[in-house]
Amino acid sequence: MAKPRVLFLCNANSARSLMGEALLRHLAGDRFEAFSAGTEPDRPHEMTLEALRKQNIETSGLASKSLDDFAGQHFDTVIVLCDKAQQACRDWQGSRDEHLYWDIRDPRHIERDNAYEQALQEIRQRLSLWLQLKAHDDRR
Repeated sequence: MAKPRVLFLCNANSARSLMGEALLRHLAGDRFEAFSAGTEPDRPHEMTLEALRKQNIETSGLASKSLDDFAGQHFDTVIVLCDKAQQACRDWQGSRDEHLYWDIRDPRHIERDNAYEQALQEIRQRLSLWLQLKAHDDRR
């Protein structure tokens, strides 16, 4: 049986959505396929990769991708991490069964040393709760 596919979306696909992709692979890669994209993709931010490595989360293979790269594809869940991506998602030419919106502040625009670690922690907390709900649903 195919694993459920999860797509994380944000603006640049350089921080939050990459964190979501890497975290889901780390926490439940045996149960889910994780992907990420941006509405205006940039490149992975070095502080993103550093925050992930500090938590012993694998970063190899992480790359910024465009939402357009996933046009016509189906995802079981799409998790949108910012307002701009939420707007773009309305016009996206793909399908999903579940659409979640987690408004996570962009660490690139926060003037604190731990902004990336804080964003990672917030995504981890929400993802952990979501995974608990999914495990509960699977047992039904």
